[in-house]
Amino acid sequence: MKINVERGNLLASQADTIIVNLFEGVTIPGGATGAVDSALDGAISELIAGGDFSGKAGEIAVLYPRGAINARRVLITGLGKQEKFDLEGVRHAAATAVKRARDLNASHVATIVHGAGIAGLPVKDAAQATAEGTLLALHRYPAQKQKEEAEHDIDGLSIIEFDADKIPAIEEGVAVAQALAAGVTLARDLVNMPANQATPTFMADTAQTIADEHGLNSFVGGRKWAREQNLGAFLAVAQGAGEKPKFIILEHNSNQLEMDTIVLVGKGITFDTGGISLKPVAGMGDMKGDMGGAAAVLGAMKVIADLDLPLHVVGITPCTENMPDADAYRPADVITASNGKTIEIISTDAEGRMILADALVYAQRYNPKAVIDLATLTGACIVALGQGIAAGVFSNEDDLSKKLVAAGEETSERLWPLPLWDVYRKAIDTDVADMKNSGGRMGGVATSAIFLREFTDYNWAHLDIAGVAMLEKAAKPYNQNGATGFGVRLLVELLRNW
Repeated sequence: MKINVERGNLLASQADTIIVNLFEGVTIPGGATGAVDSALDGAISELIAGGDFSGKAGEIAVLYPRGAINARRVLITGLGKQEKFDLEGVRHAAATAVKRARDLNASHVATIVHGAGIAGLPVKDAAQATAEGTLLALHRYPAQKQKEEAEHDIDGLSIIEFDADKIPAIEEGVAVAQALAAGVTLARDLVNMPANQATPTFMADTAQTIADEHGLNSFVGGRKWAREQNLGAFLAVAQGAGEKPKFIILEHNSNQLEMDTIVLVGKGITFDTGGISLKPVAGMGDMKGDMGGAAAVLGAMKVIADLDLPLHVVGITPCTENMPDADAYRPADVITASNGKTIEIISTDAEGRMILADALVYAQRYNPKAVIDLATLTGACIVALGQGIAAGVFSNEDDLSKKLVAAGEETSERLWPLPLWDVYRKAIDTDVADMKNSGGRMGGVATSAIFLREFTDYNWAHLDIAGVAMLEKAAKPYNQNGATGFGVRLLVELLRNW
């Protein structure tokens, strides 16, 4: 959808639908909402006085001007209580309103910047959140099904501002929102795709497209290359896969080595049967989304390149299926990772940490300031933090953890710090190798992180996104059922403020 930032009067817009807002408890509308109210001879005030609209968050009212102004309809979106209003409130208000406009078959929508008036939010940030909520709300996964009639889409959005001095800040905020929405959309679509399409090869092709469009360096290693690099843990998971594994690397500002280097690592299990330790049938189809970490890293790299962030950023996404083939690795096997450490296999369904192990070792060669991995790693994290609430973050560096948590608060992709205590290491002790790949059910989210720590020698954070990458029912108005694209906006927010 095309977004235009325009200086002018909202009442004069040629859009068929205009969107204004109201805080809960306000009885006399002000600002743009007050101007529309006056033009409609007090119609909004009448709604308020009659108890038909209170301004609660998520509330929408529709008015039809009947020629009093150019627009065919006016939508008033509730902002909730002013004292609690923030940028996430902006996203929610924009998303709720634009989805209602789409349901009413609007073609061209005009809106004010929510939160930049009486709420006092910075204009650029409020504009970004307005556009972000709008674009993310309108995204639809292009499902493969025959349709008798195409679904309606809004063609254009105009963001109207009367004060000319604010236009540059609004334009800057909208440009960032468009880049972010494109990255989140990519991540969502990859996770939503069936596993017979979003194969490791498809992931590699997607990475190459990003590289070609944005001038990134790219590299894709296959089985032969992985053997040459001694990526034994990655190859162990991949050896039963029918689809060819791909170890994918994207690099932004590869020739700017004086810049801080940040490495992003994403788990890319494109379908997880559990391998020989086969998962139950119920819910196995959701395992097409076990590459949510890799999808987030690819989406983030797209945004990082689009915004041309002044950092040297490397994205690593080891991608493979985990299948119960005759060649598949087995429980009780001992595998040697690329740093020489040996791993006794307890469960072949603890495969994500195996491919991440070699990716984390590989990250060392970039001499990074920090490495952040994202993975749909454990059901234990969902038990600990809930579905759709927050991801767990483990880190060996407090400042990195605090920066990630702060970024998550800004984007409303919440992280909750979990302990990386040495006592958890005992749970993965074994007599036959340096460690085993599963410490059992109790404390499973922590023992998986302790396992990964064995392959790091730098500032590192691990994000377990199992409970937030894919949801049966959308938890926010700017999300849809299915993939959320969790992590893209969080990572970009972190790096924009590095």
